[in-house]
This record gives sequence, C-alpha cells and structure tokens, in this order.
Amino acid sequence: MFKSILIATDGSELASKALSAALELAKLNGASVIALTSTDPIVSALGGGSFGAIDAGSILSELEESYAKHAKTILAQARDIAQAQGVNIETRYLAEHRPADAILEAAEKIGCDTIVMGSHGRRGFQRMLLGSQAAEVLARSTIPVLVIK
Repeated sequence: MFKSILIATDGSELASKALSAALELAKLNGASVIALTSTDPIVSALGGGSFGAIDAGSILSELEESYAKHAKTILAQARDIAQAQGVNIETRYLAEHRPADAILEAAEKIGCDTIVMGSHGRRGFQRMLLGSQAAEVLARSTIPVLVIK
C-alpha cells in the first residue's frame, strides 16, 4: 500500500489540502504520484450542428477548450507544488468524465493502490457531511480512499 497514489484535484481549497497530504504520504513511502482532474460531459439540447442562427458546434468546442485550459492550469499548479517539495508527479486530464467515474477509472487503469481526495469540491449542491463525488468514490472504490476535510 502507498506505492502509487492517485490525487484527485479540482483546484479547490480542499483539493489543495488533499494534495499536500498525498505528497507527504508519497514522500514517507517513496510512492509514485498521479494528479488527476476531469471535466463533466457537456450536455446540450442544441446538438453539435447549427440551430437557426446559433452555431452550437462552435459554442460547444469553445466550452471544451475552456475546460481543457482550466484543467491544464489546475494540473500545472499541482505539478509545481509537488516539484517544490521534491516529489515527482504525473498529471492526467480526463475530459467529459464525471469526477467519480474519472477517479475510479484512472486508479484502476494506472494500478493505483490509494486515492486521496478532498471531501468537497467545486460542485453544485453539496451533501451535508461529504460531497457527492467523494461519497461515490468511497462507495465504489476497491482500494483505500483517504478523504481530507
């Protein structure tokens, strides 16, 4: 355990706390670290073509580009923090994935033995004690999950 740690991040304050905890854990155990962020699928009733005078395809494309740019910024910040602490880190961005799905899919694909994440992220209505994505990861994960509050 603690040989390959997946850190879920969305750039929020709690995600930053989770990153710090995961980096400490990685240093103590000589673990590899993967920082992951994702963006939700874009749902549009307009479709990908044109709708009257609105070119929905270009709007959706611009939104996807904006999401990707924001994700790169989040991951660059995580990489900078890790490098400043002397920890090598790999970053991954999964577009059009719900966060819980992205976290679980990446952890399995990479072969991580631990997931570290904040208890709440930058999402709409949050559950009283635990964010919906953290709760879902806890419920579905087959590996240990460290949730930081």
